[in-house]
Amino acid sequence: MAYEVLARKWRPQTFDEVVGQDHVVRTLKNAITQNRISQAYLLAGPRGTGKTTLARIFAKALNCKDGPTIKPCGVCPSCVDIANGSALDVAEIDGASNNGVADVHEKIIDTVNFQPTGGKFRIYYIDEVHMLSTSAFNALLKTLEEPPPYVKFIFATTDPDKVLTTILSRCQRFDLRRISIPVIVAQLKQIAAAEEIDIDADALLAIARGAEGGMRDAQSSLDQMISFIGKTIREAD
Repeated sequence: MAYEVLARKWRPQTFDEVVGQDHVVRTLKNAITQNRISQAYLLAGPRGTGKTTLARIFAKALNCKDGPTIKPCGVCPSCVDIANGSALDVAEIDGASNNGVADVHEKIIDTVNFQPTGGKFRIYYIDEVHMLSTSAFNALLKTLEEPPPYVKFIFATTDPDKVLTTILSRCQRFDLRRISIPVIVAQLKQIAAAEEIDIDADALLAIARGAEGGMRDAQSSLDQMISFIGKTIREAD
C-alpha cells in the first residue's frame, strides 16, 4: 500500500474531529439542525487551519444519505466520494487556475441548472477564491445571489480583503483562527502515539511553535522529522 502522509491520513472526517475552530463548527452544526442553511459561505484564514477540511465535512453533512445531518455516516457513496474529492455533486475548483470569466461560465454558471445526481445538493467549493478576476466575480454575482434551491457555494481564501464586497455581502463569513500551540501539541501527541513514534514533550512543543498556527504545517514537520530521525525524536533533533 502506498504511503499516506500524516496530514492526509489524519485529516478530520467529522465536525467533532475538527480542532481549534469551535466557533465555526458550532455555527455550521446549528445551521443544519435549525434548517437555516445559507446559499453561500466564505471560509477565511491562514493556510493549514482547516478551510478545505471544513468544506468537505459540511458537504458530507449536506449530501450524506442521512443528511442534512451534523453526523454524516462517512461510509455511504456520497460521503466516501466527497472525502476523496471525487463526488460528482461537489465541484472542487482551484480559483488560482480557473480565474477567468470563461472558467466561471464553464464550471459553474453553465452547470447550476443540472440537478444533483446522488445527493440532495449541488455544491461548488472554490479554493483561493480571491484569485478570481473582477470580471469573473461579476459574472458569478447573479448566480450567487439567486441560485437554484439545491445549489450551495463554499468559498475559501487566505486573503479575504481581495474578495469583492459584492461577493462578501452575499456570503456568511467565517474567520478561521491560527490554532493554538497547546491544541497542536495535543493533536501531534495523539498522532505520535497512534503511529508508535517516541517523541518527547519538548520536541512536540518545538514543532508546534514552528507551525505558526497551522495544523497541516505541524503534521508535515512531524512527518519530515520521522523520515530524518526515525521513530525516536528528541528536541535536539
